[in-house]
Amino acid sequence: MVAPAVPEIVEEEIESAIESRNEALPTLRELGPPDLVHLVKQSIKSGNKQSGVYHHVTGIDASSSASLAAYVNTLTYNPNDKSSKVISGLYCCYNAFSRLDMRVDVKIPGGVESYCIDERGDKRVASDTLWMETFLCGVLRAYAYADDGSGDSIKKIIGVRRFDPVTSTEMEHRFLDAAERLFFQGPQLGSEPEVQVPNNASNHLTTGLINYINTTGRYTSGINLFEKLRSRDPEVSSLLARVMISSDEEVQAVKLLHEAVVKLPMDYSLLDCQATFCQSKGRLDWALECAKRGVTAAPSEFSTWAKLAEVYVGLEDWDLALLTLNSCPMFTYQEKDLPRMPEPARILLPVLPESMLDEIDEPTQAQYGEQVHASLRKLHAAGYKGTFLKAYSILTEITAKIGWDQLLRIRSQVFVMEEEYRSEKQTGRNPNASTTALRGTPSPGVNGTEKDGHVNGGLDETDSQADDEETLGDKRHSPTSPPGSATLADSSIEKPVHTVTSEAVKPSTDDTTDPSNTDERYTQFHNKRLCERWLDNLFMVLYEDLRIYTIWRTDMARAQSESSDYRKSAEEWEILGELAERLHHFPEAVEAYQACLRIRFSPKAMKGVLKNYEIQRRSGEMLQAMIRLIAWQYRWYSEFSPALLRTIRVLIESEGAVKVRSIVQATSLPQPVLDLTHRYVELCVAFRSSGSEA
Repeated sequence: MVAPAVPEIVEEEIESAIESRNEALPTLRELGPPDLVHLVKQSIKSGNKQSGVYHHVTGIDASSSASLAAYVNTLTYNPNDKSSKVISGLYCCYNAFSRLDMRVDVKIPGGVESYCIDERGDKRVASDTLWMETFLCGVLRAYAYADDGSGDSIKKIIGVRRFDPVTSTEMEHRFLDAAERLFFQGPQLGSEPEVQVPNNASNHLTTGLINYINTTGRYTSGINLFEKLRSRDPEVSSLLARVMISSDEEVQAVKLLHEAVVKLPMDYSLLDCQATFCQSKGRLDWALECAKRGVTAAPSEFSTWAKLAEVYVGLEDWDLALLTLNSCPMFTYQEKDLPRMPEPARILLPVLPESMLDEIDEPTQAQYGEQVHASLRKLHAAGYKGTFLKAYSILTEITAKIGWDQLLRIRSQVFVMEEEYRSEKQTGRNPNASTTALRGTPSPGVNGTEKDGHVNGGLDETDSQADDEETLGDKRHSPTSPPGSATLADSSIEKPVHTVTSEAVKPSTDDTTDPSNTDERYTQFHNKRLCERWLDNLFMVLYEDLRIYTIWRTDMARAQSESSDYRKSAEEWEILGELAERLHHFPEAVEAYQACLRIRFSPKAMKGVLKNYEIQRRSGEMLQAMIRLIAWQYRWYSEFSPALLRTIRVLIESEGAVKVRSIVQATSLPQPVLDLTHRYVELCVAFRSSGSEA
């Protein structure tokens, strides 16, 4: 298998990338950035002329200095650069357990020196224990920085080579052995943005382990690992139960959960696992009791409140769902430890012949930006992450089930509205409206919200309707749409009025009302609650999403009735597909993604279409999409995507490896492109996945 091409980012000053990495070491919080590989090249004709180039990489075996030096040696020959030679290379790999940057300095020709740098820039000796920690961090980073097939992660950091860190059962044994030894140090690595306080069951190490097990289907290995760890700490039982459920050992998982909850009745991870299992079986009444106890066990965790809100949505208890959502603690989203590098002199992004495929090559306008209407650029929900993304997803799910008008009615029944509060205050009947309200917390100034609660980019009173006189029905895009078509669409979506937020009223100090235990229907002012500022903003952002979606569907229906074309650029179709997917209108999302693909290839659009094929179990179309996504990933230096590998594995389980190979091979595409997909099938065979025996 030919390795992906090597991107080269040329420095203005030699070793400026290394200096930037040194400066960033004290600021790293979690797993650290991808590994940095820095090369010094010398001109063959002019011996005194040197230049520095670098790229990032994930998935390289970092268990010893020898394996890292071997990787540097593979870079000494570059068929695209015959005018210079590599005279030295430095491999930098971050150890998140000990907060050290492991370095391997290779002189060509010459020796190899390994050492580590602490946050102060001092050199230290690299021990075997430090290398074991670094190896484990390297595997976790490979999964954390891997692309999901949509291309978002690839486009975020330029010039990253992504390799599969575990390609055999022998490598798996080393990975799981290191994970077992360092398991109880996992909380110091940090956790996903939805988790406020990392613990033994919720941290980047456990996230990486679960991701690996679900990707490769190595459930038996995962069960064996967590069984051994459970004997040391029963808190691990929630992880073991999740793996058992994934491997269809549900009876054993239920027994385990029962035993564990008897020992740890207030462990919120166990209660969350129970609630999720009951949800999957349609027993929402049981899930509700588990979710309520989870909130009691961990009231400061977002995940427990979000689970309770999901259960209320399933029970169609809309008012309690909104109240529970309003009670969710929102956390500041922390980006991954992305590398911060100086401005390069130039960037070289070569393409190997093995990954060349005309239909996946993006045209110049796609790389430098296509014409996109301003109203589509201002959809703030597209930038939500972490707790805000999850909360918005719950809100859009409610909207998809009951409609926007009904949502506004329930909102006005549950929360104190601005006009209502103003009139009450003027009449003097209720000088302190918060006497029965939940105390609010100021919303974090992240994820599209400023500290005063307004949405970044200005979703103000006049923004959403008046500033875009030329709407999605613009004549440049839909020549047949009559003027005013957008106005007709706007009139069908009622703009929400503001609620009174918790910051606007001084909260009472003696209020302990729990919304999950309230039986009244909040039709009177004194029984209403104050809406958190962040949730009030989510309603405004949701309104803007719905407004643009309605304009799009109205104009498109008019164009179809008149048998005329409805034209958009590929990027606009991609944005509309994301919009429809956010609003849970999946058929419309697929329609937009397919329209995008008819213009040019887009990994995000192809991934959206692939999801639809998976739901419909159309194996042939799934593989056609997979072949192109894998080729696109390889073209941008990624030979490993856990999401794509898992899709291939699940397909092999249902269809068999022989049939999958046959369908791939029968495709009329260049053989090197097909071999890239065959490699994913070979990985499943190497891990003895179900269906790969033949």
